[in-house]
Amino acid sequence: AGAIAISAGGSGSQGRPGPEGVPLEAGPALAPAGAIPPAKATPYAVQCGSSEQVATHIHSHLAVYVDGHPRSIPLGVGMVGQVQVAQTPHGPFADGVSDCLYWLHTHASDGIIHIEAPAGRTFVLGQFFGIWGQPLTSRQVGPATGPVTAYVNGRRWTQPLDAIPLTSHEAIQLDVGTPIVAPRPVSFPSSL
Repeated sequence: AGAIAISAGGSGSQGRPGPEGVPLEAGPALAPAGAIPPAKATPYAVQCGSSEQVATHIHSHLAVYVDGHPRSIPLGVGMVGQVQVAQTPHGPFADGVSDCLYWLHTHASDGIIHIEAPAGRTFVLGQFFGIWGQPLTSRQVGPATGPVTAYVNGRRWTQPLDAIPLTSHEAIQLDVGTPIVAPRPVSFPSSL
């Protein structure tokens, strides 16, 4: 595994590595995992199936801070039905689902968004939030409201938040309200 560096919270503390080798996010979940039913996913042009697709298989990282405090992205986003969760020595890992698995999903509460699709194409953050059933605007991220400051790979993002592309090993940080947390580095392990 490669080096891992994510600071959790404003204190600069290091989170413990989770089941994917990336530190688990600190703080309560931003919103429950949930996922919209497949019949309502058409506007997001993202499908779900009974298993993972791997023609496109990349990972992005999402960190959210609300008024300077970290909020975690829960495991099981993008999984419809009963989620099977394995307890690993490094924390829980969603490793199966009863109904369907969206091409954009999370397996652990470490902020890693799995992009696993049958064909090469670029997905965007708005699609992930749509599948999650959570709002994403310049003034709202999930249930958190206030001005939103976004960073992509440490650089300020000034375009619409829903247009942030989900690319390989991309670090996305959304700060809702103040204070704004300096962009946190993310090092992905070689397994991701």
